[in-house]
Amino acid sequence: MTGQDYQRSERASALLVRQCMADRGHPDFPLDPRQPRDPVVFTMVGTDYGVLDPGTARRWGYGWDPARPRDARPTGRRMTGAEYADWPACNAEASKTLMRGIDVTRDWLYAARRATDIDKAVKRDPRLLAAWDVWSRCVADQGFTRYPDPVAAYTDKTWQRGSDGNTRHTPRERATALADATCKRRHHTTELWHTVRAEQQTADIARHRDRYAAALKALQKYRSTVDGILRELG
Repeated sequence: MTGQDYQRSERASALLVRQCMADRGHPDFPLDPRQPRDPVVFTMVGTDYGVLDPGTARRWGYGWDPARPRDARPTGRRMTGAEYADWPACNAEASKTLMRGIDVTRDWLYAARRATDIDKAVKRDPRLLAAWDVWSRCVADQGFTRYPDPVAAYTDKTWQRGSDGNTRHTPRERATALADATCKRRHHTTELWHTVRAEQQTADIARHRDRYAAALKALQKYRSTVDGILRELG
């Protein structure tokens, strides 16, 4: 799905949930409710390739400006206990409506499953392994840990991410992230990584064209259902 697909589907789901909650005796249920207690949020790699911008790395390391949180907090009021008790069933009903006419296992999840296999193939590619080795030695030569790949650097537990996924921005973290991003630029690590991934994706689509076509048809069906809900409810 595209970003617009996601936003539209979230809106459609919220409208369906609100309708369901009203049917269950909660007529003023908000479209974007907060849970009785805010959940713990974990943020992992911000891009597929780890940290990329040296300026951002120098200032925020492997995290980000805390004044600009990554996670979109709900804007509505907190649910009451009674609402929260009915909310899961209404969520399930909304999902069922959105997925009507779609074979979730065979078609909807197909591209995601293939993406996992493609990612494994990418990580075995000799060209990328060699590029990661060059990047790793470059980072180590500047006095930092010799990580096996950029994702390992980004997800190092040393950075002590909080419940929102942000890091502590320590001098060591920021210096490591800067070396990471600088070495990527110096040795064109990200460009090669992207090229290898694109090649694997193209080859996989060619080998499984019919299955990908069915997955696309499922997505188009989903979009049509979302459009109908938005026209009817909102």
